[in-house]
Amino acid sequence: MAETRALAEEPREIRIKRLTMRSMRRGIKEMDILLTEYAAANLAAMEPEKMELYDSLLRENDQDLYQWVTGQAPAPARFEALVGEISRTYEK
Repeated sequence: MAETRALAEEPREIRIKRLTMRSMRRGIKEMDILLTEYAAANLAAMEPEKMELYDSLLRENDQDLYQWVTGQAPAPARFEALVGEISRTYEK
C-alpha cells in the first residue's frame, strides 16, 4: 500500500525515466527490444491512467508478456488494448 502511494506521488519525469529503464531491462532480449521501442514512442505523451496500466504491465512475468505480445496466448482483459498497441509498434 505504501509503495502504491509513493508511486502515485512520483513526479512525472521521474516516472517516465523509471518506466523507460524497466522497459529496457527485462529478462528476455526480445522484450527489451519491444518495450524499449514502445516506451520511447509513447511514454512522454501518455495519460496518467495509461501510464499506471503500463507500470502494472511491466510488473508481469516476462514469459507471459512475451506470449501476449506475440499472440501466442491471450492477454488478460485489462491489458488487451495496451498489449495490442505494443504489438502494433513492433509491426511498424
